Amino acid sequence: MDLCRRYFLQVASGAALLAFPGIARCENYPARPVRIIVGFAAGSTSDILARLIGQWLSVRLGQQFVVENRPGAGGNVGAEALVNASADGYTLLLVPPAVAANPTLYEHLNFNFIRDTTPVGGVVRVPNVVEVHPSVPVKTIPELIAYAKSNPGKLSFASAGIGTASHLAGQLFNTMTGANLQHVPYRGDGPAMADLVAGQVQVGFATMTASIGFIRADRLRPLAVCTIKRSEALPDIPIVADFVPGFEASSWFGIAAPKGTPADIVERLNREVNAGLADPTIKARLADMGGTPLSGSPAEYGKLIADETEKWGKVIRASGIKAE
Repeated sequence: MDLCRRYFLQVASGAALLAFPGIARCENYPARPVRIIVGFAAGSTSDILARLIGQWLSVRLGQQFVVENRPGAGGNVGAEALVNASADGYTLLLVPPAVAANPTLYEHLNFNFIRDTTPVGGVVRVPNVVEVHPSVPVKTIPELIAYAKSNPGKLSFASAGIGTASHLAGQLFNTMTGANLQHVPYRGDGPAMADLVAGQVQVGFATMTASIGFIRADRLRPLAVCTIKRSEALPDIPIVADFVPGFEASSWFGIAAPKGTPADIVERLNREVNAGLADPTIKARLADMGGTPLSGSPAEYGKLIADETEKWGKVIRASGIKAE
């Protein structure tokens, strides 16, 4: 009788696993390498972060987390690759801040990022920095606003491209201050920073990651950071909101999976990512990039994406910004 009972339980257990494959997947997850899609080229902030977190997850979970660069259309190529992937936990996306702008910026996307993905968790928040070439005779935000207004058309600001975080930060600054800085888009942070350092353009709203080396070398003058509190990387530099109440513009990055990825796999990934963000070595690496860990639950990260999508959608619509 006991033998029959044991046989029945074994059969029943196997049937349960077949009926609920997520249980089996999570128990053995990951059983093979996992790819992390990056919607930008190698060497970008997204790429650096994906490799940092991927290495941590590889060690913690015993399988390779391999970065796959899929650049194009402001990150949309990578996002669409995630949306079309199997919801089994073996494809993830290093989410860039562009996902908040793209739904408004691009009129005919084949996907809805919030609807078609599952948030796993945040990785880092990086402040944008208002900075000027040393030849510009201003040292504070009020001086920049006054100089721009008294010299119309003389100051331009560089961005990493239309709809990027540095572009939207500059546009928000124009809207809230009336400075009317002229926008000059580039194809990425590298070319934009090169021309800013050379004095071809005068103002920047780049991320701390792109800016910090030039600031430390005194090749750019920081006026303020764009987050709601001061940055540990530049503790003596004020925030823009001290002079322009309500101003905030920062770049945030996280991880997402396809819609329908089993909840227990998402929770395990979230737990391991948060453990990495608490690790002293990773915290120090993020701090060196000018960022702060963005730990939290999948739901909290999902709310951040939704809130930022609404915020920047309003800025884009009000400004009439269109994708190239």
